[in-house]
Amino acid sequence: MYPFSKIEKKWTQKWLDTGLYEPDLDKAKKPFYNLMMFPYPSAEGLHIGSVRTFSGVDVYGRFMRMQGHDVLEPIGLDGFGIHSENYALKAGKHPSEHAKESEKNFYRQLGYIGNGFSWKEKLETYDPDYYKWTQWIFIKMWEKGLAYRAKTSVNWCPSCITVLADEQVINGECERCGTAVTKKELEQWFFRITKYADKLLRNLEKLDWPNHIKTAQQNWIGKSEGVEIIFNVKDSNSVVKIFTTRPDTILGATYMVLAPEHLLVKELKNKITNYKKVDNYVEKAKRKTENDRIAGGKTKSGVELGGIKAINPATKKEIPVWIADYVLSSYGTGAIMAVPDQDERDGAFANKFKLPIVKTKLIDWDKAVKMVGGKKKTQYHLRDWLISRQRYWGPPIPMIYCVRCGWQSAPEKDLPILLPDLRGFRPKGTGEAPLASSKAFYETKCPKCHDVARRETDVSDTFLDSSWYFFRYPDVNRREAIFSKQRINKWLPVDSYIGGVEHAVLHLLYARFITMAFKDMQLINFEEPFTRLRPNGLITLRGAKMSKSRGNVVDPDDYIGKFGADAIRLYLQFISPLYEGGEWRDSGLMGSVRFLGRVWKLGEKMDTFEISRNVSSWMHKSIKRITDGIQELKYNTAIAELMVIMNTFEGNNQVNKKDFETFLLLLAPFAPFITEELWEKLGNQYSVHNRSWPKYIEKSLASNQVNLAIQVNGKLRGTVSIARGLAQKEVEKIALNEPRVFTALSNKKHKKIIYVQDRIINFVV
Repeated sequence: MYPFSKIEKKWTQKWLDTGLYEPDLDKAKKPFYNLMMFPYPSAEGLHIGSVRTFSGVDVYGRFMRMQGHDVLEPIGLDGFGIHSENYALKAGKHPSEHAKESEKNFYRQLGYIGNGFSWKEKLETYDPDYYKWTQWIFIKMWEKGLAYRAKTSVNWCPSCITVLADEQVINGECERCGTAVTKKELEQWFFRITKYADKLLRNLEKLDWPNHIKTAQQNWIGKSEGVEIIFNVKDSNSVVKIFTTRPDTILGATYMVLAPEHLLVKELKNKITNYKKVDNYVEKAKRKTENDRIAGGKTKSGVELGGIKAINPATKKEIPVWIADYVLSSYGTGAIMAVPDQDERDGAFANKFKLPIVKTKLIDWDKAVKMVGGKKKTQYHLRDWLISRQRYWGPPIPMIYCVRCGWQSAPEKDLPILLPDLRGFRPKGTGEAPLASSKAFYETKCPKCHDVARRETDVSDTFLDSSWYFFRYPDVNRREAIFSKQRINKWLPVDSYIGGVEHAVLHLLYARFITMAFKDMQLINFEEPFTRLRPNGLITLRGAKMSKSRGNVVDPDDYIGKFGADAIRLYLQFISPLYEGGEWRDSGLMGSVRFLGRVWKLGEKMDTFEISRNVSSWMHKSIKRITDGIQELKYNTAIAELMVIMNTFEGNNQVNKKDFETFLLLLAPFAPFITEELWEKLGNQYSVHNRSWPKYIEKSLASNQVNLAIQVNGKLRGTVSIARGLAQKEVEKIALNEPRVFTALSNKKHKKIIYVQDRIINFVV
């Protein structure tokens, strides 16, 4: 093996010393913001899937730098929040102590994977210099009417002991710990994301994002065009508002159903003749998750409100009013008109409880609205963002309550409101945050009347921290403002953003909302944060997602120590396109190790290279294929082409020096250390990573012959020259006759054949 350890240590230090990856943030002529999603730090460190994503982002950044761009590739730690706090609780450490340990370990590992990080721009969300501005954002949202406090039924995770936003409840469970979520009545802080619902939906059309992520946001925002209709309650001043997209069916509405939490239930308490039965049903519904309630709609349960009748405004007939837990207060108005003749769900409910079903006479949509005095309305599934958390490890919400003056924001001059070093940080589970036990923290003066007042003791959600971090990176050292408008408008929107698809309606939605709010505050001149978004695939081991509890985690420390960062990077990008997943196999890694060994061995023979100023004609096809592969994040096809070039080199008696230098330039984004070392050994000027990317000549691409890479289980076994466009069956025959392929496949049956036209054939056995 080549001396990778010595080489990697040498170049890591020189890159830092020379600031190779630090762009001039004010004078950059072609700024390119290359970003990976904000990582959660862990004292356990990186896992191999993270290394794949980070190095995959870096490949693209290095490619764009060689295209002449000034690349900003920052890194930091999303270290506030429940993830870190739960780990600290489990480990018996204070979160601040855990943060120091995880920061040291995380940055150590990030420092040796070969990424071109702009280290001067790093940040951590638990640094007061950062969360000062998170608090400042909260204050600005309050001033603009985008932050408010309200008592409502909220999602409660009994394991994390805190409230959750709707977006953090996946299939009725906490997105962090998987515990079934219940409901609680609490006063909480919200951001009015619904004010931007239409713009969030409309802007999706112009984004260079995958369709499945756009669709996820479209469905979550859930725009519906319909009508709001009022049903009067008999012998009462009370009314029931319903929202429907089918006002044309109102003549067939024979009963109504309310969500158990509907305010009308308590409002009509004295008129409901079976209130005890109703109240028991309401209490049982509170203990169910939203997902269970939706699923329970198949079996149908409910209770009629005895003594209560509503009036169908179209027929003027009295109809019964029921409560049922399949109707949710968070959707529409929390009430429906039931048309059992037209709706399968309503029909099943009516049949079970022997409610009337009439043949519905449909009427014109607009006529029905006029008939009942309904109002056309646009409804959204999206709900306001619940921002407060009853935990310790987060930015204190910068609000103050005065009995005389009400809620006010803390004065900006007092920011940051520092999180105290509270030893009793364990969550209480009572709806009160741990900071409520610290009199020294919550006792303060009213900013308006200067009387005794109380600080808010909840902290803000970690998703607020990560909703704006990309704004701070380019201006992380600024003290007098959150950022310079001029600098941010120069570097943003982010040119390339890569990260997990699981954040489609979490981080990605929140970040878009905050960006739009910043635009309206005239802090920036754009309203979408990420021009180009690509998700990363998931790396598995033995067919399962890597997890310490399953005992199937690949520790990058072990492998990089044995084989070097370049080999790990190369293999991780060879598994599949970056946006697809794949299986980690040690045997596949060894293929990359051997390949780099061959590159090093050839580099040691540089004295025998033929001196030429021009690239060989056959190289132009490879340059184009590798260029296309990187642009499309199909790094596996680019690497396969690099292997084809090496086979060609080894098959020639004499290698053209210009060809080898070109090969190093093409390999550099994937294997930055070995290419930097060999570039220097060839007598070239530092650094290979700021040289121009090789260009191909169009007329050299016209040959009818192509070099085909032949693989067995993803491992290169040979290359052959074949006619362009040859049918797969013919290609298979040629490939199977290659000696190394024949040997590798002897006494084995191949399960499938993967063929990429004119480029690769892979026999999977």
